[in-house]
Amino acid sequence: MNHKFVERISAELDEIRTAGLYKSERIITSAQGPEIEVNGKKVLNFCANNYLGLSSHPKVMEAARKYVDDRG
Repeated sequence: MNHKFVERISAELDEIRTAGLYKSERIITSAQGPEIEVNGKKVLNFCANNYLGLSSHPKVMEAARKYVDDRG
């Protein structure tokens, strides 16, 4: 890997952190829905297009499976 590139990116990340603009990724340990589990805590999920919890609704899952089975 290019050492100068790594140094430049590291410096940029440090600037972003110093400015308070760095956001660490959080690992979701539950199914997607309006409420999810992160770091052992239940939290509201406003980061997905699943505010109503429809992506894991049984009818939506069934329709998705049927479509994939029928059409690949």
